[in-house]
Amino acid sequence: MLPLAASPSAVAQSTQSITNPTSVLSIFLSLLLVVGIIFALAWVMRRFNVTHSGNAQMTVVSSMMAGAKEKIMVIQVGDEQHLVGVTANNINHLSKLDKPLEVSKPASSPSADQFKQKLVAAMAGKLNPAVKEPGHER
Repeated sequence: MLPLAASPSAVAQSTQSITNPTSVLSIFLSLLLVVGIIFALAWVMRRFNVTHSGNAQMTVVSSMMAGAKEKIMVIQVGDEQHLVGVTANNINHLSKLDKPLEVSKPASSPSADQFKQKLVAAMAGKLNPAVKEPGHER
């Protein structure tokens, strides 16, 4: 068995499949596709500002676009709120707000809660068939 693995025809056949122009082109196009997907995801994350937002001590209360690359933001640091202007090159403190804006947390809709409950129940049923969905007992 060992002499067959080292035979010149087996080695030549394996190297021929790698150096085949169609195979090389396929590998190159696959690599370009993966790199393209990485760049596309990076662009989407940059475009839609998909980043972790600070911590509990400093938060963005409100934000408004003032131009193509300019924003006006209200940030809360501790108990104080500040109005800042943000450009591509600079961040300027515009004012300290005497009357703070209300920090409202986004309320979850009842339909979102229902969807979440149904998804959890369905996933529990898929992972553990012994678990039955509530209300579907026989």
